[in-house]
Amino acid sequence: MEYFVNCNTSTLAPYTTPLDKYRAAHLYRRLGFSASVSTIDSAENGQAGALVDALISEAVGKAPSPAPAWANWNNSNYPADDDAANQLRNQQRAEWQLTYGNDLFTNNLRDRLSFFWSNHFVTELDVYECNAFLYKYINCLQRNAIANFKTFVSEIGLTDAMLYYLDGVFNNGNNPNENYARELYELFTLGDGNGYDENDIIETAKAITGYVERGELGCEAVTFDPTKHDTGPKTIFGQTGNWGYDDVINILFEQRATEIGRFICTKFYEFFVHPDSKQEDINVGGTYPTGHPQAIINGLADTFVANNFEIAPVLSQLFKSQHFFDDEAIGVIIKSPYDIYFNFLTETNFSYNNTTIETMINYSGLLGQELFDPVDVAGWQRDRQWINTNFIIGRWLTMVTLIDGFYDSDDEQFRAFALAAVGSAQMNTSNPEIVVQAIVNKITPKGMYTPQEFENCMSAFKIEEVPEIYYSDDYIQDGTSQWILAVSQAVPMQVRELLKHLSRQPEFQLK
Repeated sequence: MEYFVNCNTSTLAPYTTPLDKYRAAHLYRRLGFSASVSTIDSAENGQAGALVDALISEAVGKAPSPAPAWANWNNSNYPADDDAANQLRNQQRAEWQLTYGNDLFTNNLRDRLSFFWSNHFVTELDVYECNAFLYKYINCLQRNAIANFKTFVSEIGLTDAMLYYLDGVFNNGNNPNENYARELYELFTLGDGNGYDENDIIETAKAITGYVERGELGCEAVTFDPTKHDTGPKTIFGQTGNWGYDDVINILFEQRATEIGRFICTKFYEFFVHPDSKQEDINVGGTYPTGHPQAIINGLADTFVANNFEIAPVLSQLFKSQHFFDDEAIGVIIKSPYDIYFNFLTETNFSYNNTTIETMINYSGLLGQELFDPVDVAGWQRDRQWINTNFIIGRWLTMVTLIDGFYDSDDEQFRAFALAAVGSAQMNTSNPEIVVQAIVNKITPKGMYTPQEFENCMSAFKIEEVPEIYYSDDYIQDGTSQWILAVSQAVPMQVRELLKHLSRQPEFQLK
């Protein structure tokens, strides 16, 4: 697959041209898990600013997932028999996985962001092994996903999942553990080596000691023990005092606001716009041209800091911008496993049930994106990392299995998808090229790269069961009429074969 160089030179000025289907689809692919034909149709000719405002407002107002019955359980709530206890824990995890998966599939920006943040403030369930901790961690991600980043940093560091995952529960005043302090700066707020040194890590670790009281029953909420806190003076970013946890957060955001802004806005840029944010075309004097990715990130960072680290204003500025809607930003990010499956289901509007969601979640895990268990503290590296020999074959095979499953369940939904793609004016078309072009345009962000690739799509659609002469406008023989999209018996099978062909193409792997 060809990797894209970032040649986007558009600015953060608002995009004011009425949306066409091409850019409306781009917006929904990036802000959620794509959209159905009808949703894209309703967005066509609208203003990007109004649509983005609506999506952000919806995200801000969405309530967290309801707490499960076991949200506050500890080990005493489980059966004494280990096998029975483990079976119940696994059942609860499967239940919560399905709840969260269904939330993701509601396609709200809040849920896309909570998923994004789970790969930023990383924890791994298989390390802390507590379902109640998992629920509270996800709840923290959802509540803060599009709220205030400073508050988010403060809250996530004291979640039980994080305290166990990065050894905060072992951070005693007389024997500080530096693990969380290091990742707080390196991965969560500043970036590797950016604005801090080893002494800052050492002193920060001392300041956040004391959150070590773990109870006696197991899987209990961690509490603060003042006798285990280092009460001596600490110097962090040049500020000296008897600092505690809240002081660390305040000093960090006061003394390193610019660095935080740039680091987090780079993350936003690479996730939502283009994986390459580091072009080298710098003007004489070291300043960036107006539309250069680094200039865009600087502008977003200024907005972030000016709004006291509120997330919504930054995303609003980005998603409404000419830079976001530039041709160079469309179809340049490699889909994650979740994008592959959830986008396809949303775009086709095929019927699904909980088993479908469970299957897609399991397939994503097989392809390296296991829900609640990123590979390590740095998270899934995204983009190019999703494409290797094993993963690409896995994408092809699992997509074929899903498509065949949808077909076996209800083959006529394949015709319904094709009819929606071409629109009501073309429902009686006898021209297969119109149908193939409409489906290609819906399933891929930029269509096929070459005329030959489109011809290959045509060949996949024109199955042997439909002789070429059937596509003739005047074909009638022995009571058999010409091929017509709305009525011909072979259409569902043809759409299935086209979708299976498309799922193996490079263009399908992009969003």
